[in-house]
Amino acid sequence: MAMSWIWLVMVGASILCGAATGRMEDVAGAALEGANAGVELCLAMVGVMCLWMGVMKVMEKSGMVDGLSRCLHPILSRLYPQHAGDGQVMGTVSANVAANLLGLGNAATPLGIRAAQLMAGGGGVATDSLCMLVVCNTASIQLIPATVASIRQAAGSTAAFDILPAVWVASAVSVTVGIVAAKVLARVWR
Repeated sequence: MAMSWIWLVMVGASILCGAATGRMEDVAGAALEGANAGVELCLAMVGVMCLWMGVMKVMEKSGMVDGLSRCLHPILSRLYPQHAGDGQVMGTVSANVAANLLGLGNAATPLGIRAAQLMAGGGGVATDSLCMLVVCNTASIQLIPATVASIRQAAGSTAAFDILPAVWVASAVSVTVGIVAAKVLARVWR
């Protein structure tokens, strides 16, 4: 709701400034140009998103997600000790982690929501595991930042993936700090 008001104020201010300076044609042209650029960006991203969503689906069907789940189980069982024995929760969390590793926030979101629903079990209280899921999903480690690379490519970058080292370092630091903060705060508020 607040963002609606912010956008309304920004659009209103733009129109008032354009009217006051006699440049309404420029304001209208900029609005149409911005809308056109938004549509072009979305269309440019669709191909890359479809590719990586397809890779994720192939990983699911081929059993790679299950293999990844087994590989990640020692780490995930330490992060989510309350659900370490629940195969359905851990499988959903593993699929969420796999989608995040591929930089597919769009695919990771429904998986994260499903994992949160399974963890909550109908209760309205955020458990330590649920808070950890939110932290790990938000500050996820990305091996292949597909969404960011597709935006860079759509914007004209000739080397869309040259950001990999920076993404790896930044995402590793952010998830480490998030996990440590969640663990420390879980102990403090007990």
